[in-house]
Amino acid sequence: MLRTINNIDPSSLPDIDCVVIGVNTEATLTRCLQSIRDCEYPWEKLHVIYVDGGSMDRSVEIAKSTADIQVISLGDRHPTPGRGRNAGWRAGHSPLIQFLDSDTVLEPDWLTKGVQAIYSEKTGAVQGYRKEMHPDTTVFNWLTSLEWNGPAGEAEAFGGDVLIRRKILEETGGYDEIMVGGEDPELSQRVRDKGWRILQLDTVMTHHDIAMFKISQYFKRAFRSGYGFAAVIDKGAGRERRFWFIEFRRIIVRGGGTLFFFVTAICLLIMAFFLHSLFFIPCFISTLLALVLLFWPRLFRVNAFRDAMDLTEQQARVYAWHCSLVVFPDILGVLRYYLGKIAKSPLRNTPGKHKPHTKAT
Repeated sequence: MLRTINNIDPSSLPDIDCVVIGVNTEATLTRCLQSIRDCEYPWEKLHVIYVDGGSMDRSVEIAKSTADIQVISLGDRHPTPGRGRNAGWRAGHSPLIQFLDSDTVLEPDWLTKGVQAIYSEKTGAVQGYRKEMHPDTTVFNWLTSLEWNGPAGEAEAFGGDVLIRRKILEETGGYDEIMVGGEDPELSQRVRDKGWRILQLDTVMTHHDIAMFKISQYFKRAFRSGYGFAAVIDKGAGRERRFWFIEFRRIIVRGGGTLFFFVTAICLLIMAFFLHSLFFIPCFISTLLALVLLFWPRLFRVNAFRDAMDLTEQQARVYAWHCSLVVFPDILGVLRYYLGKIAKSPLRNTPGKHKPHTKAT
């Protein structure tokens, strides 16, 4: 029996396909699927589809043991989020699709709020805030929590968790199945090209535990972010709307400049040792320029971060260190994208390298 939700007749609510994607997520998958079952939206109108990208753990077994869950096992050698999401929405029939990553937990009232918002005129996709479950566990978790969400209102792009119309996915062809990063904002631009609006609601949509404990995880995430920036910029070439241009320019100027001046300094240092000591002077200048470019946010932007993001002085300094150092793996990701494009060897995921979370909470 359908129950009334917030004075809304449940029989008037549309069916929703909840598409969950994952690889090696046995530690979090049960929690994610249970959050869908426990949400306020009528269960009779929800159709849950789990798409596995080639797990080497018990993820598929867990999904199949859960009642009323459709399981699609792609068994990909090189899985991508886009391939998983496309397989999920194409397997369903509902007019709306809620995409979720398997390491997220759905907020109980989100779907009702999302449905009400998406049926406003020309709204194609809506998203709420993604909140980190444990932002204080590590500095990496905290940094991620600062950068997940944008301001409420019309948005330029959506992320991996989004409620979207099936019609839009059919019009655009869905996600790019090759991209290993940036596939969500890339699709967002094609959605906007079709004249649809993307809304960011001032409410929580999902909870997420990035479980980032090591600097290697931080470096890999930043590297893939740089790769994603380059991919989205490249695919949007010629588009009048210059999405991510400012962010990409920052990576090129600061990351590229830092790398250039450091390499130049090393070359000059070698020349100083083997040719003439006068090369020490330009070597010093080049090193100084590299350091200024690299640490520009830490040297000059702390107060701006503190005021704009409502941070304490100490938090602003930590964030400034992040903004300084992150451009290095960012620029390496950019270089990897363009070198891969030239060599026709794009970056690929490997299921065995997708490690499950160390704990479920």
